[in-house]
Amino acid sequence: MTGAQAAVAEAAACGLLGKDKEMVSGKTKKRLDKFKRNLPLHLMLLPGVILIAVFCYIPMGGILIAFQDYKVTKGILRSEWVGLENFRFLFSYPNFGQIMRNTVFIACSKLVLGLMAPVVFALLLNEIRHARYAKIVQTLVYLPNFLSWVILGGIFVTLLSPTGILNRALDLIGMGPYYFMGDNSLFPGTLIVTDVWKGFGYASIIYLATLTGINPELYEAAAIDGAGKWKQLIHVTLPGLAPILFVQAVLSLGGILNAGMDQIMNMYSPQVYASGDILDTYVYRLGLEQAQYSMSTAAGLFKSIIGLILMSAAYHFAVKYGEYQLF
Repeated sequence: MTGAQAAVAEAAACGLLGKDKEMVSGKTKKRLDKFKRNLPLHLMLLPGVILIAVFCYIPMGGILIAFQDYKVTKGILRSEWVGLENFRFLFSYPNFGQIMRNTVFIACSKLVLGLMAPVVFALLLNEIRHARYAKIVQTLVYLPNFLSWVILGGIFVTLLSPTGILNRALDLIGMGPYYFMGDNSLFPGTLIVTDVWKGFGYASIIYLATLTGINPELYEAAAIDGAGKWKQLIHVTLPGLAPILFVQAVLSLGGILNAGMDQIMNMYSPQVYASGDILDTYVYRLGLEQAQYSMSTAAGLFKSIIGLILMSAAYHFAVKYGEYQLF
């Protein structure tokens, strides 16, 4: 290569290098400008991130207790390491199988009825043409969702007692009395029905929004073809609700072991442990009442692992079949 050619090549290389530097600096500037524009949003998000870190991630260090013979006086670092012994004892516990059956039965029943009831209510409410009456009904059925189970638990204990208003009404037609809160055969159904009653109104909001998004021309075309209300429901309305219903059902699988501790803690008693005791209440009694911290942590970790597996599978199916994606 001659001296002239070398000079040209060097100049070209310098030119390309200069362009690369300009591109890099340009991208850096764009990112910096974008960060500055979004800085208020990041600052708004910061308190939530701190709360999650403090109350969700930092406490994860306590998972070690599940593998230790934890003693409060020794702490996490000095307690004896026992490996999987706590899990072996947990799974061999005589009532553990019954507790798991209670948990799955109550949670699955709440899941199924908790999906069906809002859909049915949304379909019925959507047919009301009197706007003011529809708003009154919506307000009345939304209200229970904003009441805590501390309040509702006390109300239901009073209403459903052997001398409560429901048993008095049943007595007038020659039925009862029924001990809804103390009979093992009735207590799970009482939990399920009261939970669905509390949440179906608020849960129907998403289905009402979906119904308003269905193209009215589809109903007009169905009516022209001679379809009545029932056939319009079958062939237009339900297919329009199907995608969001599928996503809701699949994402609910992650909470299959969440049978509603706050509700059950306010409504059950030792009389109905056989049918109403779930994994969360069992962990509560082990950890706080009996001070068996290692066992309760093992039970909680077991539940969390099952929930993580189910949630991951549910998200996979929601992305694959329901066209739902967070990221």
